Amino acid sequence: MNSKILNDIKELVEEQVISNKVAANIENYYKSKKADSPNRLFTVFAVLGSTLVGLGIILILAHNWDDFSRSIKTIFAFAPLIIGQLIVGYTILKKKNTTWREASGVFLFFAVGASMALVSQIYNIPGNFSSYMLTWILLCAPLIYLLKSNALAILHIVFTTNYACAFGYFNGNQTPWLYILLLAILIPHYYLLLKNKKTHNITSIFNWLIPLSVIIVLGAFVDRTEELGFLMYVILFGLLYNIGKLPFFDNQKLRRNGHLVLGSLGTIYMLLLTSFEWLWKDILRHDMVFGTQEMYVSLILFISTIGVLIFSYSKKWIQNFNLFQYVFILFSIIFFIGMSGSFASIALINFLILALGILAIKIGADKFHFGILNYGLLIITALIACRFFDTNMSFVIRGLLFVGVGVGFFFTNYIMLKRQKLNK
Repeated sequence: MNSKILNDIKELVEEQVISNKVAANIENYYKSKKADSPNRLFTVFAVLGSTLVGLGIILILAHNWDDFSRSIKTIFAFAPLIIGQLIVGYTILKKKNTTWREASGVFLFFAVGASMALVSQIYNIPGNFSSYMLTWILLCAPLIYLLKSNALAILHIVFTTNYACAFGYFNGNQTPWLYILLLAILIPHYYLLLKNKKTHNITSIFNWLIPLSVIIVLGAFVDRTEELGFLMYVILFGLLYNIGKLPFFDNQKLRRNGHLVLGSLGTIYMLLLTSFEWLWKDILRHDMVFGTQEMYVSLILFISTIGVLIFSYSKKWIQNFNLFQYVFILFSIIFFIGMSGSFASIALINFLILALGILAIKIGADKFHFGILNYGLLIITALIACRFFDTNMSFVIRGLLFVGVGVGFFFTNYIMLKRQKLNK
């Protein structure tokens, strides 16, 4: 039990704010709470230990592999799998604690992958890396729910992302449609975390990992019409931002809201990227092809984002106008204007970035949040820096612009600090 809490309880008893009985009840509550909560550090080391033991066994066997007969190799191939299953079975039957579930699950996860690889090598079973990864992930997916393991869920996301990248980016540019199914397998586990452990650190990890995985993999769904990839990503970032603005996520600390942060940063990055003239010249070299895979993916993402917006309006969660929530609509219009051959889209995107920067400064000032305030200033600085490379302004004007932004940084933060002190 925290010594500060104990001291506070003693002080309250001495000042006769609470009775000795109430103090004893408070102490018993904190003691029982501490006893029921697992030792997180021990769980982490148990998971790492299981991983290292599994990898160590593989390395020892690999070093002496050529000296074994085929039958001995087969026994060694299945031994980790059998041991892992026995440990997991014991953990489930005896209803062991979180540390046991996480450690045994991780050990069995790597045992499955090692056994598959060894059997394939021993009997020369043909196959490629992506199919091997897919089989491995599907075999271990039920363990997430059998053991209620967060470590296995994290491994599932990482390996699913790896599979989709291997299949989509490095295996003949095929579309990893099964990635959607693999990600959907994890949704019930993620939902339970959001429902029961909303403010826990492990839930925050998933709030970052899942959208990050989708961002990494989305490019693998680009087939022929590569220019539509820009539109797909802007709409995706709009979807993430609007999910992050739902009260369930928005009421938490910003560092726990990966959807909102990634959606905002991704939106600004894509807008800055498409604010260059050379990019539009390159895009306009190709004729737009409708009815393609990319167009359907963009349409699905667009409808999903509109659906989130409509749902938020129906629940009256949107009270004030926030341009970040509607950027995907504006960019879609600007994108097709640019595809028709008009370079007005470049000017519109630059104005849009400037407006977003000013809006972020306003939100930061209203919330007294220095991080959001300086984020808005950084957006404007990034816009000026981008125009530094593709405009014919003199170095004097460019220098004055950067000086102006620097002075703006200083005075904005100074005024904000003074206002914060006055409101205390």
